[in-house]
Amino acid sequence: MSQRRIAIADDHCLVREVMAHFLRAEMEADVRQASSVGELETLIETEGPFDVILLDLIMPGMTPGLDAISRIKNMNQGGPILLFSGSASPGVIYDALDRGLSGYIEKSQSARSLVNAINFVLAGETYIPMAFRLNAARASINDEKGLSPKEVEVLRCLINGMMNKEIGQSLSVSEVTVKMHVRSICSKLNVKNRTQAAMVGSQFLLA
Repeated sequence: MSQRRIAIADDHCLVREVMAHFLRAEMEADVRQASSVGELETLIETEGPFDVILLDLIMPGMTPGLDAISRIKNMNQGGPILLFSGSASPGVIYDALDRGLSGYIEKSQSARSLVNAINFVLAGETYIPMAFRLNAARASINDEKGLSPKEVEVLRCLINGMMNKEIGQSLSVSEVTVKMHVRSICSKLNVKNRTQAAMVGSQFLLA
């Protein structure tokens, strides 16, 4: 198999250098670097398309509307773009996916996760960390159904088949408090019992 060509675009030199060194060692990849969107675009124009581009979410040239992602995707002949950031809201990431993003990885993840994410998008898949998906699901059910953070925790326990006493011990609350939360959850989800609540909740929290 021919050597993979990877471009890293990040305005922090240390981040770029560490990532480049690791990917050269782990994947034997040909890695190029850019400190801005403009430099990345010049790199693509002069050296041709890359197998995958690692793009920092916050850097010079990344506009709030994420138009740069669509533009870079076209310049790179449709090759995958993997966005990475210290933190990003679900709305931003899903907007980026609509613009052609192939995946997202958080900077807090391990270096091995980065390699896995790259291989995943190179295989034509979309990579989103499970933890990020669960956080997005929690935000979704909280916004759409009006559940409090504690009710979300109780709902997750219901999904896992835990009884009220077990939930109380797990969350350090009384069994009476758990029953109150369960009643409130059932009311907000418009279901009759805890079993139905678990079924409805699993569509959000385990999607």
